[in-house]
Amino acid sequence: MTHPPRAVTRAKIHRMDLTDNNDITPKADKDLRRVVVVVVLLNLLYFGVEFAVATAIGSVSLFADSVDFLEDASVNLLIFTALTWGARRRARVGMVLAGILLLPALAFVWALWSKFTHPVPPPPGPLTITGLGALAVNLACAFLLVRYRHHRGSLTRAAFLSARNDVLANIAIIGAGLLTLALPSVWPDVIVGLGIACLNVDAAREVWNAALSEHRAASDSS
Repeated sequence: MTHPPRAVTRAKIHRMDLTDNNDITPKADKDLRRVVVVVVLLNLLYFGVEFAVATAIGSVSLFADSVDFLEDASVNLLIFTALTWGARRRARVGMVLAGILLLPALAFVWALWSKFTHPVPPPPGPLTITGLGALAVNLACAFLLVRYRHHRGSLTRAAFLSARNDVLANIAIIGAGLLTLALPSVWPDVIVGLGIACLNVDAAREVWNAALSEHRAASDSS
């Protein structure tokens, strides 16, 4: 999960140029669409898993990371629609997705408040195992996307970079679980969760701004 502050988030959202003509063929587009569907489903599936575990054990870092899985699914969905839709329709989808990204973030705020009112560290076993599962999913997504990281412009490359960099966040979650096992405390989980959540909220803002700009550009050109 973790993205370099703002850099990868902006790469995900602002650089939505689809004019790169490297390897643009109907077959490549068709193959990319199949890969993107798999990546979207993997991210949505593990979003549900991580969100459920986070709720069960009260882990704020898992809450935050689950939002990132939803974010990655949204970015890949934008890629899927961008291959066939016009800029205006794609921009409208982006606006909707920006709102969707904020919904789990509200649950994260609740989890963080609950953690401060009842400062009990999450069980390190489920925290670490869930982090390992997230790591496996993100590695799989990065492997699927690596072939297409230069195809159809920067948005596809951003999806690959996102999956690759998400691995770092998963390692941080695993580290938080191991640290909690050695020194029971709420702080490893809280600190990792806060770092992830700040980037996720910023990502929702970036999605909205980019979609709004694209919608205006499409309106001006029509």
